Amino acid sequence: MNEVGLSGADGVRALESVRRMVRFDSRTETPQESSVVDWLLDELSAIGLRVHRQPVGDGRYNAIGVWPGSDSGTSLMFNGHVDTNPLTEGWTVDPWGGLLDATFVYGLGVSNMKAGCASYLEAVRTLVAAGLRPRGDVLLTFVVGELQGGIGTRRLIEDGWRADCFVNCEPTDLAALTAHAGALQFEVELRGNTRHMSKREEAADALAAAADLVPALNALEFAGAATADAQRVNRTHVGVVRSGLGTALLETRPPQVADVARLAGSARYGQGQAPDAVLAELGAAVEQVCRRHPGVRAEVVRTDDAGPTMDQPFFIDQAEPVVTAVNAAHRAVRGGGQRTGAIRPYCFYGSDASLLQHAAGMPGVVCGPGGKYNTMPDERVHIADYLDMIRMHQHTISLICGLRS
Repeated sequence: MNEVGLSGADGVRALESVRRMVRFDSRTETPQESSVVDWLLDELSAIGLRVHRQPVGDGRYNAIGVWPGSDSGTSLMFNGHVDTNPLTEGWTVDPWGGLLDATFVYGLGVSNMKAGCASYLEAVRTLVAAGLRPRGDVLLTFVVGELQGGIGTRRLIEDGWRADCFVNCEPTDLAALTAHAGALQFEVELRGNTRHMSKREEAADALAAAADLVPALNALEFAGAATADAQRVNRTHVGVVRSGLGTALLETRPPQVADVARLAGSARYGQGQAPDAVLAELGAAVEQVCRRHPGVRAEVVRTDDAGPTMDQPFFIDQAEPVVTAVNAAHRAVRGGGQRTGAIRPYCFYGSDASLLQHAAGMPGVVCGPGGKYNTMPDERVHIADYLDMIRMHQHTISLICGLRS
């Protein structure tokens, strides 16, 4: 296809769109989370798309825009979330200012993932303005609640929204992510036997066992991976450790040996690796550490939703048409090969691609701007990557759906 838009006024407008989205404080599970959705609904309507305001519950709602195809061509869904992480310390710019300099656009959630959302909005806007129309439907979906297990995309699927394939625009620095981990949340409780520090040799120290257990779990991978990419997404991490006296973890007696410790973490696993087997391997690793600490016993439990969630492993054959289309779009825009596969660190993320694959039965790929400066103070996205992502979406629409004047 011939290049469309993104020069002069079109490029300025595309940058203003992402800056405008950043200026909405849409932190997840806050009263203002859906504020950006109202703006998106107006923009979708102004472009001329069929617009749907989809309730999600408790005053939250998704925005859906349909660019209808002219005949029965292949349909394509773009998917992304507008809710953001909480604000952290360390920012040197206004998190909601939409600051733009010569290289980056800044803001809370710009990488995760308002630049991705804006990229497919602007791709369709420029194609419509050029007088083009797809042969197959193009669906633009903007969801809330991704950080609560994908509740926005769950509602999308429950209400019957489907396409022949999808592109989820989570941040991958324009790589094509064809596999990412499933996630299992777990907690370990260690119980020992307390003594005063003067007699600690007689104690069974739950805190000491916990300190030994953290690196053991963090080094753990799992058996049964179906492919090399599935093994590549393996990772375990303990993010919370607490200890003290009794099940209340009392902290009032530091001179005493802690008799209870609790660890919370996440295990990441891939295609072919079942959650029950992962939990069993976690338990075996815990037992091995306990043997090094006589008198300490432990229990391992899963603490997340064991049903169909966005925490299931995502995977797709790299020969699938949606993947090869995104690869071709990258070559057309950047003139080189696209990194494709279980690309680190992105393959350790979770995304709504899991739900779109497992709950909706759709093939797809994850590809979006941002990633390197994701979820950190002064979160930002390269302007060049954002604009090139828009161009890539245009090519992807052309290759999958077809375009005509």
